[in-house]
Amino acid sequence: MAIDVLSKDGSKVNTIELNQEIFGVEPNQHVLFEAVQLQRASQRRGTHAVKNRSAVRGGGKKPFRQKGTGNARQGTIRAPQFRGGGVVFGPTPRSYSYKMPRKMRRLALRSALSAKVNEDVLTVVDNISLDAPKTKDFLAILENLEADRKVLLVLESEDANVELSSRNLQGVTVLTPEHLNVLDILSADRVIFTEGAITKAEEVLL
Repeated sequence: MAIDVLSKDGSKVNTIELNQEIFGVEPNQHVLFEAVQLQRASQRRGTHAVKNRSAVRGGGKKPFRQKGTGNARQGTIRAPQFRGGGVVFGPTPRSYSYKMPRKMRRLALRSALSAKVNEDVLTVVDNISLDAPKTKDFLAILENLEADRKVLLVLESEDANVELSSRNLQGVTVLTPEHLNVLDILSADRVIFTEGAITKAEEVLL
């Protein structure tokens, strides 16, 4: 599978062969769904909490005597049936994260990348580098590559100038191949790889 390699100004400079085992598989919709659910669950903070009857203030004194009043016996006014009492079976802080088998994670990434190739929204550039952090220059590169909406940029290695230049742009995500994930790939309207990042991604995902 051949794909054009573009320069920063949008002109074709070369052609690269994509690995069929990574960029040419049939997308597995079920595995993609499971991977997205896993990531969204892992992003939940899980800090929800309520006060049970041992955490609410007050209620140390028995409200009335045990017998002779005609009422049901009560030991504290902070029992769950009273207003201001503790909550029964309420949410407590917890982690929603869980794990997925390694083969499924790899298949999900391959499926997501292949889906972007099928949609013709995957672009390969020879190199993206900036002499200094400058958002205006970075925006010009994106315009040349016709990437004007949600963009995922995958670099071969971390580049401080590119990361700082893109930090203030809404909808732009910069990653390295080691940090590729299904949710960012599927959320992007345009996925841009540098030529070196393609090679490194193939090494990581094979």
